[in-house]
Amino acid sequence: MKEAYRPRIVDSELSRRLKSVGAVLVEGAKWCGKSTTAEHHSNSAIFLSDPRRKAQYLLFAEENPELILDGATPRLIDEWQLAPMLWDAVRHTVDHRRERGQFILTGSAKPVDRSKISHSGTGRFSWLRMRPMSLFESGDSSGEVSLKALFENPAAGIGSETNVGLEQIAYLVCRGGWPIAVTLPDDVALDPAKDYYSAVVNVDIREVDGVDRSVERAKRLMRSYARFQGTQTSIRQIVEDMNGGDPNVMEDKTVRNYLDVLRSMFVIEDMPAWNPNLKSKTAIRTADTRYFVDPSIATAAMGLGPGDLMNDLKAFGLLFETLCVRDLRVYSQPLGGEVYHYRDKNGLECDAVVHLPNGNYGLIEIKLGGEALIEAGAESLKALSSKINVERMKEPSFLMVLTAAGSFAYRRKDGVLVVPITTLGA
Repeated sequence: MKEAYRPRIVDSELSRRLKSVGAVLVEGAKWCGKSTTAEHHSNSAIFLSDPRRKAQYLLFAEENPELILDGATPRLIDEWQLAPMLWDAVRHTVDHRRERGQFILTGSAKPVDRSKISHSGTGRFSWLRMRPMSLFESGDSSGEVSLKALFENPAAGIGSETNVGLEQIAYLVCRGGWPIAVTLPDDVALDPAKDYYSAVVNVDIREVDGVDRSVERAKRLMRSYARFQGTQTSIRQIVEDMNGGDPNVMEDKTVRNYLDVLRSMFVIEDMPAWNPNLKSKTAIRTADTRYFVDPSIATAAMGLGPGDLMNDLKAFGLLFETLCVRDLRVYSQPLGGEVYHYRDKNGLECDAVVHLPNGNYGLIEIKLGGEALIEAGAESLKALSSKINVERMKEPSFLMVLTAAGSFAYRRKDGVLVVPITTLGA
């Protein structure tokens, strides 16, 4: 029997965009649920990666694209990047039909041969990013503390209880947000993340553009990148870590190429720096913070399990941060929000800044939990908030310490919110 469709936060956004443009492009990592979600919203579909028909489909795309495009609308064209010439064909069809919601395209990589695309698609296409499941989507968070509500009514009280312990959070970091993993028993639910990592380093990193990259180099890079999660590590530092003291193993330009490919496959999604208006001149660090799109990619690359994280709380903290960033991105996207980090020359930092198009923003520090860490996070948030020039930009909508451990979501006397990740939602 076919499994019931599990709704995603992106569903409402996809429905809304289909009402405003002719075609929607849903992009994201493999296995994150793009095809399932897009098929749920479509009335016909064609899957270009189907091995039984792939060669025929690619021939049609080149010679008779109408054979690909004809069908009940919205029509899903899955893994469209395999036939990039379809982009202009879709754009042309949208122009001539003059109707909304005609096509949904999904892609797990950027198209390699852009010479077959002559038009940007502006006015015809809408781009929609999809990521692995947040804890709320997988049923591991109550979602009682709504990010949207915090922006709409910052002064409202919050209150939510959770009984999820640190061991379970370690398991969720290693399991990740892969839809297939969410449906599996705990004893095998960690396997999909390992399989995803293996597919990336053994197959995808070479097949995406036909370049025969080294499997061993890909593994080294993924391990190094995993070790630097949540940091602003430079390419040179990553190269030195990969080479292990031997300067002749890999060069900077090679690592940049591999990272560009991983970025094109939505395996990594770094976080840009936030540049607020401050009361005094301070040099702000502008380097991106390194993140995989899901924390389980990092644990799989390093061969770590939940027990390993419990025995190394420093590593656990950095990988928990990756989980929180994933969820904040999922929850903020329907609001039009972006997630940034802040760090200045004096070491003052903020793990996540959720910034909305209307200028509202929230400052968030991410901690495993415990009174000492929560207190340190709150003090850092208040220090940054006090530096912001509120004559030139708004005051923060909220200050939040986002935690792994903790029984309650609550507002401290100083106004700082303490929110366990298993209570946060859209």
